[in-house]
Amino acid sequence: MLQINKFNVRVYGILFNANGKILVEDTIIRGHNYTKLPGGGLEFGESTHDCLIREFKEETDIDIEVSDHFYTTDIFQPSAFDDCSQVISIYYFIESQNLHKLESSGKKFDLDTMNGIISSFRWVHPENLLRENYFTLPLDRIVGSMLIDYKKSDIYAK
Repeated sequence: MLQINKFNVRVYGILFNANGKILVEDTIIRGHNYTKLPGGGLEFGESTHDCLIREFKEETDIDIEVSDHFYTTDIFQPSAFDDCSQVISIYYFIESQNLHKLESSGKKFDLDTMNGIISSFRWVHPENLLRENYFTLPLDRIVGSMLIDYKKSDIYAK
């Protein structure tokens, strides 16, 4: 095993629609299927908000506004893709005025790999996140569980 000697900062968005569903992304990374929250890697010189805005524009072609911070990794998480890095993930609530432009599917992994489509988006009920291993990535699983508690609490105002 290689020694972990760098950080990989990831920034993800939690987006609810008018029906209270959460946007999730189904994608293929290095030949494997992943269900995760939308977002991606922070680039040098970029703020976490700018990263999330850029990632959403690249992945969904919609403009977003970053709202409240929800969670930052508080555990050690080695990268699933790089033996030398530790993942630090930051999650924000986000909003968008143009959800009507977002292409989404009701079908899991509704991809067209022959035409280069390796990501698709779905709206899911938060209760579905309770299913064991709904999200592929361990930090998204933690956040999914936290979102259930958050939604049940009195502070949920969406």
